[in-house]
Amino acid sequence: MSEFRQIDAGEVTLRAAIEGPEPGTAPLALLVHGFPESWYSWRHQLAPIAAAGYTACAIDVRGYGGSDKPHPVEAYAMERLIGDVVGVKQALSPDRPAVLIGHDWGAPIVWNSAFTHPDHFSAVAGLSVPFTGVPMRPFTEVFREHFTSQGRWFYQEYFQEPGVAEAELESDPRDSVARFMYAISGDVPHSDFWAKPVGANLLDGMPDPAPLDWLTEQDRDYYGEQFAASGFRGPLNRYRNHERDFEYFQQFKGRTLDQPALFIGGTSDPASTGFGAIEDPVALMRMFAPNVEGHMLEGCGHWTQQERPDEVNALLIDWLNRL
Repeated sequence: MSEFRQIDAGEVTLRAAIEGPEPGTAPLALLVHGFPESWYSWRHQLAPIAAAGYTACAIDVRGYGGSDKPHPVEAYAMERLIGDVVGVKQALSPDRPAVLIGHDWGAPIVWNSAFTHPDHFSAVAGLSVPFTGVPMRPFTEVFREHFTSQGRWFYQEYFQEPGVAEAELESDPRDSVARFMYAISGDVPHSDFWAKPVGANLLDGMPDPAPLDWLTEQDRDYYGEQFAASGFRGPLNRYRNHERDFEYFQQFKGRTLDQPALFIGGTSDPASTGFGAIEDPVALMRMFAPNVEGHMLEGCGHWTQQERPDEVNALLIDWLNRL
């Protein structure tokens, strides 16, 4: 069973679920979730990682669950989230580097934490979202060129105006999270809810979730309770910092991520394949992270470690054992 602790990360206090040896007595594996999730998305990984000899620590990212929830949009810039990861590492493992594991937004958070602070992090694994180095332009420019300017709806454009997506998602958090997860899972391989015009709502066209082994009624209840308490402003603010993030990363041009790295994606995951624009995400990553090992899970959707816990755990533990 996980032990919950409130960890002073410096700027904020974060809730963490911890299993395994007492922090400081074993190598630290720090797990970072994405949107719209919580520490709970790692419920199938904590015990196996602990059994492999690591202190396994899954945080609630700022804005989520039991962690602090600053109000300003700029409080969720990538630089601040990297600072949180470094702060947790320093609090739990001040004398030895940690291993990072992240999924969805947690993947860019851990990739970039290792990229910008290689002295603190000895290895890094990312699920679903590959590492593509220092951005050449803000991502807002990319999706506005390919989607918004063409009259096509894109979820990150819909998330830009504070309050809009919050109102929709917070009307029924349990249903919102379940629909969002189901729609981009491997159980809906031909979902077309993306194919709608600018002005549509997020949940328009998303199917009612079928019974799922990997997202049970109990799981839905937990996510629903967490977001009913926290709201969605903090999580959505992450999407409102693309310009700030672009400016921050320009100082790291020319650098590569040189630690041992692991990427696990899904062939039915739009994030792993860049919405169809990335033919081979592992080959792409090798341009920016030369020591990456990659695996694509056939038919797996976006919620990698929840949809395929046994396969993900086998890959993670094998990789951790070889570090």
